[in-house]
Amino acid sequence: MKKTLENTTIITVKFSEADSLSIVWHGHYIRYFEDGREAFGREYGLGYLDVFNNGFVTPIVTAHCDYKWPLRYGDSVKIVSEFVPCEAAKIRFNFTIYNADTDQLVASGYTIQVFLDKNDFMLQLSNPPFFEEWKQQHGMI
Repeated sequence: MKKTLENTTIITVKFSEADSLSIVWHGHYIRYFEDGREAFGREYGLGYLDVFNNGFVTPIVTAHCDYKWPLRYGDSVKIVSEFVPCEAAKIRFNFTIYNADTDQLVASGYTIQVFLDKNDFMLQLSNPPFFEEWKQQHGMI
């Protein structure tokens, strides 16, 4: 079985993310996935600038979120981001979001990103060499 990589980060729900009932608007959960991806990238050297500096961009082509429990203004949020290794030229992350104070499961989901050449936005059908090296370095292949 292939090894997995995981990052956990904590954020606080901002006033601007909640509605008049102080409940977080559903679209912000996808942004919390983004916060998790960025924290993962910083920890493991797979941030957006790392990819860009190697000649690629990685737009999201799929985002899925299952909502379990609401977050409210001021809540501490634990975002667990798990890199899912695969052979295809894509990056998949699974996410689990918890209320950090109660450990209540709040949401879960995933995103899929593909590799595009940063100059002409041509889809890459095979993994770029730098990504193959990254996966090998972290025991993903």
